[in-house]
Amino acid sequence: MHRYDRRVCAILWLVILAPVLGFAVAVHAQADNELVAKGQYIFAVAGGCACHTEPKGTVHAGGRAFPIPFGKVYSTNITQDKESGLGSWTDQQIQNAMIKGIRKDGSRILPVMPYEKYSGMAQDDMRAMIAYMRTLKAVKKATPPLSTWVPIVRSLGTPLFLKVFGGFSASPGQAPKGGVQRGRYLVDHVALCGDCHTPRNFIGAPNGSLYMAGASKEIGPLGEAVPNITPDKETGIGDWRPQDIADLLITGLKPDGDNVQGLMDEVIQGTPHGYKDMTREDALAIGEYFKTISAKKNKIN
Repeated sequence: MHRYDRRVCAILWLVILAPVLGFAVAVHAQADNELVAKGQYIFAVAGGCACHTEPKGTVHAGGRAFPIPFGKVYSTNITQDKESGLGSWTDQQIQNAMIKGIRKDGSRILPVMPYEKYSGMAQDDMRAMIAYMRTLKAVKKATPPLSTWVPIVRSLGTPLFLKVFGGFSASPGQAPKGGVQRGRYLVDHVALCGDCHTPRNFIGAPNGSLYMAGASKEIGPLGEAVPNITPDKETGIGDWRPQDIADLLITGLKPDGDNVQGLMDEVIQGTPHGYKDMTREDALAIGEYFKTISAKKNKIN
């Protein structure tokens, strides 16, 4: 075959394949966009990961201080900055941090980060959430080092804490689609309501016998009192309907017209995505689940 003939054949093949290749690229791009959009939604139902933003600070850049029994720990930068954030981390390394508490360098993350709860997040939701996190604008901001008077708290204290109090979950391939099961999944493994509303003991372990029963200012997160949200009629939410709970999650308004404050307002408003972006269906599923949990008498002032 002459060189001219080969060129003609090559051009003909390009003409034939171009629409096919273009279609494949378009389909792939659409799939990526859909994955990121789903991840943005999961990120919102996770309260916009508000712990990684300082009040009035740069969103997602970390540096928020959290007191612990042995000192103070700071939330990490989860933007795509390659030096101070997650820009140089692989997807698997981000997932290991989120569900196992292991950093890129193999070091332990203190269980202030709720990776035990995130371990039960559905695999497709986790992939989507990481895809969305890849879109977060890079911000260069180093995370302050752990401040503690117990030098072994990370290397030895964390494994011991997890052995005694740990509760990792199996990760399903897909999340429940609706109803009470969907509500339980979102509450326990995405929104992590119990992380604030379940009281903890003096070393930070949650008291499972008072699941969602609130915490006083003395032991509440960041020194804030959090309410009892069990169905207890005297000290909890009592006769609130699922739609009342859904309204609060999306608007921040209680049935009496009062609005929430503090940390709850932060996760509703998000950074910028939060509970306010939740679908009505998911908010109602959470409301339905809360009506099934055991009432706990625990008065919070």
